[in-house]
Amino acid sequence: MIKVSVFSEEKAWSKRLKNTDIFFKKICRAFPKKYQFPNKKVLFSLLLSNNKNIKKLNKNFRNKNKSTDILSFPFNKKIKFSKNMYLGDIIISYNYLNKPKSQDLELFKQKTIKIFIHGFLHLLGFDHINNKDYFKMLREENFIYKHVKSKIN
Repeated sequence: MIKVSVFSEEKAWSKRLKNTDIFFKKICRAFPKKYQFPNKKVLFSLLLSNNKNIKKLNKNFRNKNKSTDILSFPFNKKIKFSKNMYLGDIIISYNYLNKPKSQDLELFKQKTIKIFIHGFLHLLGFDHINNKDYFKMLREENFIYKHVKSKIN
């Protein structure tokens, strides 16, 4: 079983997504079976943030003085699946996803789901440093996204 703890430091998130906690938990429940982790308790946290705060984190932890759409901090470099495990932390910037501001709610939700899946895969050890890894991660993102979309719409 996978469990996400959702925290928010940006009020604008609740204007777009009425109940962020339910929204992200619903996505996790819609993950394909291989990412449901049956008979295990898999936890991670999600911080819904903004450009200002994500820029600070990006500078402090990655030495990049700029905002970004998402940051993922895996708890361990190598994942050893045990009965109870903490995967790590994901931070998503509202400002990055809310461009253009005129986008409708459906597009905002699609972008949010995609970037959330991207961050989740980073916690599982996926990366996109080289082309081979990039395409492997992209295939997995698309696989999960299609599965999630078919279940929550």
